[in-house]
Amino acid sequence: MTELRVEQAHGDARLRDWQYVHNVIIPTAVLSLGQIRERSERYHLEVAYLGDMLVGCSTVRPPTRDAPVATVIARVLADHRRQGFGGELYARGRARARELGADRIETVVLESNADGLRFALKHGFVEVERYLLPGDSVPWITLSLA
Repeated sequence: MTELRVEQAHGDARLRDWQYVHNVIIPTAVLSLGQIRERSERYHLEVAYLGDMLVGCSTVRPPTRDAPVATVIARVLADHRRQGFGGELYARGRARARELGADRIETVVLESNADGLRFALKHGFVEVERYLLPGDSVPWITLSLA
């Protein structure tokens, strides 16, 4: 079996792959390549592949001086779910968050992403907040690692 290969999203090709996964899984918040370039300067973005096949992506939003909380988000394309890839991306993101000084780990899931919500709850997260962004009709759910 081919091993999962995870790379930091640097350069347009990797950023476009990250963009593709994000926009497929979060269709209510489609991001442009320019927005993703800007995010890649603030956040740790990775993309995952099986051989040359795109599987998923992840984001680690680092803690700040005022709030030692990091947000770790793992996204896996539907055809590759329930094979352990989300768990692997999440474990990498959690380790990165701890390296960056996080005392707490949170994640954010779009309410319509039932698979993502099940994944978060299965991995020890508990819901702490639901909110709507301006112009959105589908709530976001913030979950904290218990």
